[in-house]
Amino acid sequence: MNFLRRKPKLPAALRPALAPDERVVAWAPVDDDKALVATNQGLWLPEGKRLGWHEIHKAAWSGRELRITPAEIAEERPEYTVLVDGPIAVFLLLEPGELPDQVRTRVTRSVGYTTHHPLTAGGVRVVGRRVSGRNGLSWAVRYDAGTPVQLSTVTELTDELVSAARSATMPVD
Repeated sequence: MNFLRRKPKLPAALRPALAPDERVVAWAPVDDDKALVATNQGLWLPEGKRLGWHEIHKAAWSGRELRITPAEIAEERPEYTVLVDGPIAVFLLLEPGELPDQVRTRVTRSVGYTTHHPLTAGGVRVVGRRVSGRNGLSWAVRYDAGTPVQLSTVTELTDELVSAARSATMPVD
């Protein structure tokens, strides 16, 4: 294995409009004129949209396909956001390079806290994610299928669970 081999540079025509403090860490072509581009701040999709690492629920690599499940906001609550899975995006990567490893590593690294709580009916996952450029954790919940999310008792319990998680992750002076 040649550790000194240079990674191919992202062609200028495939380079997305990066923020001033954003840098490319890996990329892979998905077409002759499109690419998936991983940066320190997120994953640029071929259509020119960037998903922050904290906005990706799941990323799965089959050896040929990268499957990205983005988070979509279902509801904003005072201390946290309720998320649901967005439509899965599938990309065939014939020359994946380091992209799948970078995606997995960075999505995983964005998770600062996660725990699942079974409820009487269903359950809820409480997650604190690191967001590039922001201090602290951004809080969200994701309910299991079949959880009666409209019940006030479920909302109140979720509020308590998020509050306890926030307290448990607060820095000690």
